[in-house]
Amino acid sequence: MRLHLSVALICATLFSIAGAEDPYRFFNWNVTYGDIFPLGVRQTGILINGQFPGPDIHSVTNDNLIINVFNNLDVPFLLSWNGVQNRRNSYEDGVYGTTCPIPPGKNFTYILQVKDQIGSFYYFPSLDFHKAAGGFGGIRILSRPRIPVPFPDPAGDYTVLIGDWYTSNHTDLKAHLDGGNKLPFPDGILINGRGPGGASFNVEQGKTYRLRISNVGLQNSLNFRIQNHKLKLVEVEGTHTLQTTYSSIDLHVGQSMSVLFTADQPAKDYYIVVSSRFTTPVLTTTTTLRYSNSAGPVSGPIPGGPTIQIDWSLNQARSIRKNLTASGPRPNPQGSYHYGLINTTRTIILSNSAGQVNGKQRYAVNSVSFVPADTPLKLADYFKIDGVYRIGSISDRPTGGGIYLDTSVMNTDYRAFIEIVFQNDEDIIQSWHLNGYNFFLVGMDGGQWTPASRNGYNLRDAVSRCTTQVKTQHLWSFFVHLKNKV
Repeated sequence: MRLHLSVALICATLFSIAGAEDPYRFFNWNVTYGDIFPLGVRQTGILINGQFPGPDIHSVTNDNLIINVFNNLDVPFLLSWNGVQNRRNSYEDGVYGTTCPIPPGKNFTYILQVKDQIGSFYYFPSLDFHKAAGGFGGIRILSRPRIPVPFPDPAGDYTVLIGDWYTSNHTDLKAHLDGGNKLPFPDGILINGRGPGGASFNVEQGKTYRLRISNVGLQNSLNFRIQNHKLKLVEVEGTHTLQTTYSSIDLHVGQSMSVLFTADQPAKDYYIVVSSRFTTPVLTTTTTLRYSNSAGPVSGPIPGGPTIQIDWSLNQARSIRKNLTASGPRPNPQGSYHYGLINTTRTIILSNSAGQVNGKQRYAVNSVSFVPADTPLKLADYFKIDGVYRIGSISDRPTGGGIYLDTSVMNTDYRAFIEIVFQNDEDIIQSWHLNGYNFFLVGMDGGQWTPASRNGYNLRDAVSRCTTQVKTQHLWSFFVHLKNKV
């Protein structure tokens, strides 16, 4: 049996509903336009049930999520579930290649199960640059009551959605891109949909809190920090990590993680700061951490953070390791799955590039710039419609040739354990996401990949995650088990 793996990295997910023994949670969402003012400028936002950002999804391992989405926009709409492993069938992925868009005035019911998952994730709209207008929100998957968690219950558990933002409407940004141009520099950074000083987090002195942070922006890596407080990393996209303490932490586009902090400072207000990484100038926004017995407002300079230092970010990424003795979604330790002892059966190297095609800015993987087909690939595959895509239309190695347009689809084997290398030869950081799967991030290095690069792989305690950054002129390697069917 073969899998069809598109360069959009759309992989197998779940379609069938689990047995009746697992709880069901039902959601009815109305998607509409509405005026928003996140940076003080009126613009058209995409609201879910009147909210920007959209409502959080709270769930527990193995829950069935029935999400009925009514599209009240004037254009088709789709939601994608960043990090949710939709097993057995990718039709619920919520991206154009696998899921039919929801027509204006119609509805679609997503049927998801967060089977054998815990952690912090988010959802976002995947069509027509809608993400630049909102429509995103947090997803949290709690452990079942009998499953031990490697830290005490926090006094509070907050979703923190951070991202770069534009005051231009998403339709104008889309037209700018469709005109063959690159995105301009952002106008600011939002924290939970608000600009500088627009949000606050309330805490009680002496208590510990959990922050589930996701970078829901469009293109910029961000650094998160709290004035005079330390951040203890405890979870990355469903993996409990070694509990390393940082003064600040980088989140790249699409990434999610959980940190703990203790309100152990004198009772007053403190800055929460988010700033852009690897940009000139540096964008910065703040919100307030407010003690319940605060004796005064924020004071002193806004605490600085890393700016253009790539090695700082690389070393921090390398320090993030799996907690081998902690339970994950099941009671057995996370380290009981010995991924480093499984033989890989294939190596795929994916290299990104950028250039002009027919006078327009295009981006490519192994020289192929993806063109959506008129028919979603899943439907073409299911109904055996010829001429929609061509298997093997992209090489599994960089070709070194010029960029060309195609609906790129690559074959992989069902249940194979494969090695994928992301090679970034561009001068900007790239984020890569694997829909419907987690992967073991085993290698990070500079230069070009060779078989000798495997000598530096982490085959013991690499984190399993769904989104990773690849630095400029660097390569990242990971293992993925293709245990799901299309």
